[in-house]
Amino acid sequence: MNTFKESIDYILQKAEQILSSIDEKQIEEICEVFLKTERIFLYGAGRSGLVAKAFAIRLVHLGFQTYVIGETITPPVRENDLIVVISGSGETIPSVMTAEIAKKMGAKLVVITSREDSRIARYADITVVLSVEYEEEKKKRLSPLGTLFEASAWIFTDGLVAKLMEMKGESEEKMKERHATLQ
Repeated sequence: MNTFKESIDYILQKAEQILSSIDEKQIEEICEVFLKTERIFLYGAGRSGLVAKAFAIRLVHLGFQTYVIGETITPPVRENDLIVVISGSGETIPSVMTAEIAKKMGAKLVVITSREDSRIARYADITVVLSVEYEEEKKKRLSPLGTLFEASAWIFTDGLVAKLMEMKGESEEKMKERHATLQ
């Protein structure tokens, strides 16, 4: 079989398995937290950080006051802000430090990780576990390193966007009005 096609099929199949285990009540709870907060901050390191930035863009399109931690124009976190940290391992030092500081500041913390027992999950108010624990040789060959987590996290956050659109009564047309015009 063609390696490219085999990899795509494998990633899609595993992402579907990973995402199908998420409880609908947890999605509702997360969305309620988003709707009740004034400011949302996102963080992730490496490729998880790229997922966080992509999610931040969509949150801006939805009309949320959104920032990416580490950018030069990001204001300081305050009590009652919402922090979302994405970390596959849940052990990445900058991610753990961000979670710890967020809790000390009195912020609400949502963590998206692959490990429920990770250090970062200990600080979370809500932990979304996207378990990628597959002991298969195929995983190493077709989705190396954190690919399954990152792909699943991206799809998960896009699913949250759709749910938030529904809950806010937003439409794609309204979102387009908030889309960047200078690109």
